[in-house]
Amino acid sequence: MPLLEVQNLKTWFPVTTGLLRRHTDDIKAVDDVSFTVEEGTTVGLVGESGSGKTTIGRTILKLTPATSGQILFRGQDILPMSEQCFRPLRREIQMIFQDPFGSLNPRLSIASIIAEPLEIHFPEMTKADRHERVASLLQQVGLKPEMISRYPHEFSGGQRQRIGIARALAVKPKFIVCDEPVSALDVSVQAQIVNLLQDLQEELGLTYLFIAHDLAVVEHISDQVLVMYRGKIVEASSAEAIYADPQHDYTKKLLAAVPQLA
Repeated sequence: MPLLEVQNLKTWFPVTTGLLRRHTDDIKAVDDVSFTVEEGTTVGLVGESGSGKTTIGRTILKLTPATSGQILFRGQDILPMSEQCFRPLRREIQMIFQDPFGSLNPRLSIASIIAEPLEIHFPEMTKADRHERVASLLQQVGLKPEMISRYPHEFSGGQRQRIGIARALAVKPKFIVCDEPVSALDVSVQAQIVNLLQDLQEELGLTYLFIAHDLAVVEHISDQVLVMYRGKIVEASSAEAIYADPQHDYTKKLLAAVPQLA
């Protein structure tokens, strides 16, 4: 059984006009999408801005409501679940956000940012245990434990994204949605973060949905690649096959846009 199975997922946003807000149309951000993610693997979800890939990630985490379809996690359909029923599963499904600057509260110390999910999901943990866990997580993502009392503005973009990864790992998830986790970073830092994610996957047995607009990024981390265009998956193949022999014209255009070394 796949860890995650998305079946005929639709996430539409209504378009309304006039003073009475009459429903006149729908923006079909995700339009009848199906795919599976096997445990311990990485599925790359690629497409240009507005293709619907981030909406899929947010719908899986129930941050954006679905219009129809099913999302099965360990065989359970999570879409009809109440927040109370979903909360135990929310520990297992986490997200790394695109913007390492906007996703961290500037008023909170790193200790508070990473400890927050622990306070929510493991209220029985003592303050000392939380502090020890946060220090261990910082070390795990390549930061020094003594940085624990600093604030986000004291870190570079790559370091902030490592903090975001530590926060996602805090509750020991099995599945992580990586929403363009390197797109806001310098090229020199992107490879470091991708390598870190691969090392953590091997160490912790993690499963990723890795969202990106750059095929060059997902090539190195993904077992399978899904190409999205206007709310639909237009091509799905292994990472090797999609680079060696792309089938859809849109995939060919994405590959042509990847910078080549002279």
